[in-house]
Amino acid sequence: MEIVILDGYTENPGDLSWEGFEKLGRLKVYDRTDPADVIKRIGKAEAVITNKTPITAATLEACPQIKYIGVLATGYNVVDVAAAKVRGIPVTNIPTYGTDAVGQFAIALLLEICHHIGYHSEAVHKGKWENNKDWCFWDYPLIELAGKTMGIIGFGRIGRTTGRIAQALGMKVLAYDEYPNPSFENESCKYTDLDTLLAQSDVIALHCPLFPSTEGIINKATIAKMKDGVIIINNSRGPLIVEEDLAQALINRKVYAAGLDVVSTEPILGNNPLLNAPNCLITPHISWASRESRQRLMDIAVSNLQAFLVGSPVNVVNP
Repeated sequence: MEIVILDGYTENPGDLSWEGFEKLGRLKVYDRTDPADVIKRIGKAEAVITNKTPITAATLEACPQIKYIGVLATGYNVVDVAAAKVRGIPVTNIPTYGTDAVGQFAIALLLEICHHIGYHSEAVHKGKWENNKDWCFWDYPLIELAGKTMGIIGFGRIGRTTGRIAQALGMKVLAYDEYPNPSFENESCKYTDLDTLLAQSDVIALHCPLFPSTEGIINKATIAKMKDGVIIINNSRGPLIVEEDLAQALINRKVYAAGLDVVSTEPILGNNPLLNAPNCLITPHISWASRESRQRLMDIAVSNLQAFLVGSPVNVVNP
């Protein structure tokens, strides 16, 4: 079998191995692929592995030999899964590889907002402490999380992981999810409706998938229902937030701070209003990218293809 990986660099910039795929067939790996080159680079490959490179219906029509498509991510909207199903091509994803990494990163964004550790370390290295009249200083308010409430929109695996860490810090958790499971509740973690979560949370973390019902769930109207000085964390999907509305809320201080690892268009555009909004921390979509997380992704991606080859495909998103 010929296997092509269209955009392998972000998964493996050199610290992992493609050996698992090499054992399954003749492998060709590209770091990145321009959409205009997709058909040419697929060539005669029967198994196509992609991360963010689109696989369209036109591509499938031009490459009728494709038998399998594997996505190196949880989200699979880059593939026309309906067109693939019509052609009998299973599309697989990686559903659970980054749970711990993404939950940890959500809390990292929050802690950076609470303490501005990076800023204060840089200030020390620039001599500000050395030249300070007092034995300590801080240039931002320092925030203690114990006793505060985190509202988590989307209480799946990642949301629950973030919630467990928040509770370990002494926070109370309010969870909103389309499919609540009372077995996840305890004294410091309760399900609630969205309006109650918005009104009572000191911190709001987004961990829901991007659906028509959740697109723009953080907007002018929902922000108006929040506490003054709320903190918003999003390392789920950028379009969950109406960015112009969040930027304005940061400017007028309705929202104290935002910690974001995702934006509506990635890479971020230079005219994104959040770039100039105050107290807005933005990282370049790296919640998922710990080496441990990427190794799990690699292992699952190889297992997905192995399962297909023996006739028992798993993690199929277009059954």
